[in-house]
Amino acid sequence: MAVIAKVLAEGVLAPAANAALYQAPNATRTIIDKLTACNTSAAVATISVHLLPPAGAAAAANIAVQAKALQPGETYTCPEVVGHVLAPGGVINIIAGTAGVITVRASGREVT
Repeated sequence: MAVIAKVLAEGVLAPAANAALYQAPNATRTIIDKLTACNTSAAVATISVHLLPPAGAAAAANIAVQAKALQPGETYTCPEVVGHVLAPGGVINIIAGTAGVITVRASGREVT
């Protein structure tokens, strides 16, 4: 078994529509160690995070962070997702209330 620490997503601007931030590769489980969201705008903005099963869609059953309001300049570390494991093909999915104002970064470990 190999465990590789890596950046899962670097400096991604969250869109206003559901989008995959990261997808676990085939035959690989991923442990999420950190996910940060920073509001770069001058207004309050929201972020939601879903942890999707393989071939799953964003739904109430897989939401981890729901419409978290971030103040201007605030960075949120999303403790709700830390330690969760994605199955092979599982996805970290993000959506912002306003496109292009929340920068997201995630890191973790891929286990093969």
